[in-house]
Formats: sequence, C-alpha cells, structure tokens
Amino acid sequence: MNKKWILLFLSVICLVTLIYWPRPIVLRLGIFAGSNWDVPSGESYRVIDEAIERFENEHPNIQIEYESGILKENYSLWLSNQFLSGNEPDVFMVLSEDFNALSSLGALMNLDSYMDHNEFNQENYYESVLTMGVYQDHQYVLPYECDPTLMFINKTLLQKEGIEIPDNDWTLEDFYEICEKVTKDSNGDGVIDQYGCYNYDWLDSIYAHGVQLFNEEGTECYLNNEGVKESLRFIQRLNSLNQGHLISSTEFDKGQVAFSPMPFSQYRTYKPYPWRVKKYSTFEWDCLKMPSLSGETKTSQVSTLLMGISSRTRHDNEAWEFLKMLTYDEQTQQYLFQYSQGISSLKSVTLELDSVVLEEAMGDSLVDLSLLNEVMENTVSRSQFKKYESALNLIDTSLNQIIENNMDLDISLMNTQKEVNQYLKE
Repeated sequence: MNKKWILLFLSVICLVTLIYWPRPIVLRLGIFAGSNWDVPSGESYRVIDEAIERFENEHPNIQIEYESGILKENYSLWLSNQFLSGNEPDVFMVLSEDFNALSSLGALMNLDSYMDHNEFNQENYYESVLTMGVYQDHQYVLPYECDPTLMFINKTLLQKEGIEIPDNDWTLEDFYEICEKVTKDSNGDGVIDQYGCYNYDWLDSIYAHGVQLFNEEGTECYLNNEGVKESLRFIQRLNSLNQGHLISSTEFDKGQVAFSPMPFSQYRTYKPYPWRVKKYSTFEWDCLKMPSLSGETKTSQVSTLLMGISSRTRHDNEAWEFLKMLTYDEQTQQYLFQYSQGISSLKSVTLELDSVVLEEAMGDSLVDLSLLNEVMENTVSRSQFKKYESALNLIDTSLNQIIENNMDLDISLMNTQKEVNQYLKE
C-alpha cells in the first residue's frame, strides 16, 4: 500500500513538474548567407554565431534558431513567403530596398518605446544610418552593418602624371581639374586611352551638390531646380572629356582610369592579397572622401543592412534584447570589422577599435579610422517612403537619357518632374 502511495506521489510530482517547469523560449532569426555587399565572404555566419552563443549564455532560457543556406537574391521572396504563412522569424535582416514596403504593411514592430529606455542611447549610432530605419517618424529597424562609398584613387596613374593625391576636403572643381589633366592619348596613336573617372553618375553629383530630391512625405520630387541642373551639367562636363567614349570596367581594371566611386566593402575585399591578384593588380590604389561642391557638403552614399522584429512576435521583450545584441553590442559590432566587409554603424566601435585588431582584420586594406569616421559623419540619408525605390528608378532612367542625349535641361526636367509627381500621388 505504501509503495502505491509513493508511486502516486511521484507521478503527481512529475506531472506538476512537466506542466510548470519553464520551457525554453525559441526565437527564430531570419538571415541570408554571404555578404550583403555582393563581394566574396568566407565567414558569413561567424558574427551571427558568436552573438548567438554569447546571448544564449546570458539568457539560458532562450534558444536562437535560424535557417542556413538562404542566398541574398532569394531572401526577400523567402521572407515574404514566411509572412504569408504566418511563420516569419521573430528577428530578421531587412534589406534596405524592402524596408519601406515592410514598414508600410505593418510587418515591423515599432521600436520607439524600447529605444526610450535609459540603457539605450540613440546617439551612439551614426545619424544617417539610424534614420534609415525611420518610417513616418517612427523607428522600425536598427542598422546592423553599413557600407559607405569612398572615392578610389589610382595612385600609380597620378604619380606618373606628377599629380599630388588630393586632400580629404577636395572639391568638385579639384576633381574635374585632375580628370581633365589625366585624360589623354598616352601612347601617341591618336586615340584617348587614359581617363579621369569611371562610374561617377548623376546621383553622386546630386549628393555632391547637396540637392534634396524628394520632400519628407514622399509626395513630391524636386527635379526642375537649379541644383539638379548644376549637378547634371557637371556630369556632362565630366563626360565630355572622353569625347564620346564610354569607359569600360576593363579599362578601369587595367589601371587606365584615375578615379572611381567604390563601396568600402570592395576596397576591403580587393585591396589585400589574395584577391588583389584577381583585380586591380597592375597599379597601387587608395581611397578618399567623395568630392563635394564646397568641400563641406555631405557627399557619400551609404548602404545599410537593417534588422528588425516582427510585429506579430510573441516574445517582444526577448526579441528586443537579441536585436540589441546584434546591432547595439560593441563586441558584436567589432566582429564586423574582423569577419565581414562592411563597418559598424556605432561611432564608438569605429573610433576606438584596437589598432592590432584593425590591422589583423584589414591587412593591406588598412585605412585611417578617422577617415572612416569622417566619411560616416558626412553620409547622406536616403528618403524613406513606400514608393522611393520605384520613383528613383523612374528618375534614373529619365536623367540618364537626358545626360546621354544632351537634351535641354529646362524642358526635360520639367517633364520628368511632372511624370514622377503624378506617379507619387497615384
């Protein structure tokens, strides 16, 4: 009889334990394989895995799971299918081109109340990349990794021409004058074979002139103004140096071009051995800030990989803590310098990164951190509204035609502005 009561008692204890024993919380993470910047990456999961390990050690009741092997080109479709099936990750990467659509559809959790807590200081981020996560005055995502645009310099070509490398506060006129000097027939066969700049486009010029393309609401564009006209005239002047020749990537790779805008991720990837033997191996090169109209205008574009939380997550507090581990934790952000190709969006990491760590991480592509900080302080925040990407594509097609065909700027820009404004108001 006693044995029966003992067995019954133990059974009740086991049942109660099964019912009330805290079960681990599982957070699903949405990420893709490889680099966001479309350059070779052999350790794409390492930063994430390091962060998961530390987070799970600090939070024994939480497990992080993710699906590996999703390619970047398939990620947007994968994520949208996850939302449609109601099985979206709790925390996930957000491509910059998807942010406006996800925000407008209510797929992302509003982070305002979490960011108001004392332990979170928004000023730790570079302003331009933080504002990329703002939609209609609310913060929906945080920047995970960023990739500013710098100006590539062919040092070998400039030295051959006896031209000094410009200072970081160089202007558009400085840029044009050097391009004019180096553009020539270098071998005497009557054909220009050395050029000033490759791949500098109208949007680079727009940023350099400090021009705003849209209003904050995204209901109107500003194309028919003097700032845009000056920007396009500068591109036309630059192109005219080549006498109708379209510079190819092959000519750039062979070292026949003095300048080219380049994402920092490419500089990091192709500057050091062994990748340098595959690209740009015939000349020495370096980088500078992008030139501007006055030397003080915010001029650099910056691409940003964002991260957010599903508005339907059942574990919002836990998801917020993990999002902070990825985007706000200095150790995680430092790993980006070591194992990825972009840079941190936190000022403190960029300014205070240990010199030994930096040298080991970047090797031959080592740059002055003060330069990177200056570039990041002067990057341009892109507009954030639902139709931004499609409106910009409309403008890009039209302005490229205007530039290539030397069309009348007054009439062409007025017509393009009307077309884009009509599209924005539909």
